[in-house]
Amino acid sequence: MEKLKNLTKQSEFKRKIVIVIALIVLLLAFGIINPAYLSYNNIMTILLATSTNGLLAFAVSWPIMTAGIDISVGTVMTFSCVLSGVAFNSAGLPIGLCIILGILVGTFCGFLNGFMSAKLGLPPMIASLAMQMITKGLSLVISGCKPVYFTGCSWYQKIATGNFLGINGFYNAIIILLGMCVVSYIIFSKTIFGRYTLAIGSNAEATRLSGINTDNWQIGVYTLCGTYAGIAGLVLSSRLNSAQPALGPGYEMDAIAAAVIGGNSLMGGEGTIIGTLIGALIISSLQNGLRIMQISTETQYAIIGVVLILTVAFDQRRKKRKKVAGKSNA
Repeated sequence: MEKLKNLTKQSEFKRKIVIVIALIVLLLAFGIINPAYLSYNNIMTILLATSTNGLLAFAVSWPIMTAGIDISVGTVMTFSCVLSGVAFNSAGLPIGLCIILGILVGTFCGFLNGFMSAKLGLPPMIASLAMQMITKGLSLVISGCKPVYFTGCSWYQKIATGNFLGINGFYNAIIILLGMCVVSYIIFSKTIFGRYTLAIGSNAEATRLSGINTDNWQIGVYTLCGTYAGIAGLVLSSRLNSAQPALGPGYEMDAIAAAVIGGNSLMGGEGTIIGTLIGALIISSLQNGLRIMQISTETQYAIIGVVLILTVAFDQRRKKRKKVAGKSNA
């Protein structure tokens, strides 16, 4: 058993090294094609783009670790900032209260996803698909299919695009992303929440039989996922200084791709926060490079789809090898 654990740690370390090398190779390749790609301003642009996708990647990582999924994070993100904007413009609530409201809306949507999965027995894919459709529709209805602007609050846009550290181009959105990465790492590696999340993903039934209320923990996982989506909504709406009700669909696929590329197994029981951040950087770097090469958005989707297929196929093959190694060492 000890030998198997050592092999697992070595495998995880090698996987992290591989994705770091993949990111470096990607940056160098696009840099050779177009030297402007590696300019300071463009690197800051990549980091700014990663601020939203990275937060959503952290969000979906938690359900993925439990062998679940949440495909509603993109529309939940949009719904949270739409309600925040409407509360500010129509209800006249203080902007600080509106920000809290938006994050709580995301949290509540995540709670509903977890409740539907754990208590109602819906497969996570179906539960989050329903939530995706509900939040997409409500965003359009509540906003009247029009952007909701945060007019009258001069500092709202500075939440994401301000420069707290005074470093040129190092926007606050990047600081928020890195801060949430630290928080996520602490939750994952230093708390019982992280251990139980992996335990449920490894073997939910065995975890339940050991006396752990897996239903409540599963609800907690999806609730946390929704909270991250609400924070991503704050960052995105601050960047745009508006809530765009048509945005949302498509963000979940970038987030899932980033989480899987980063080392979170869709079969559950494995996860990494640092890897997820690197995965999000890979997706943003790839999109930025393809954009510089003037590759159409449609083709970008196709390329990222192929990358996701190859990553999942590699993960499945790695899992099978791990299972065989486990049997041979039993």
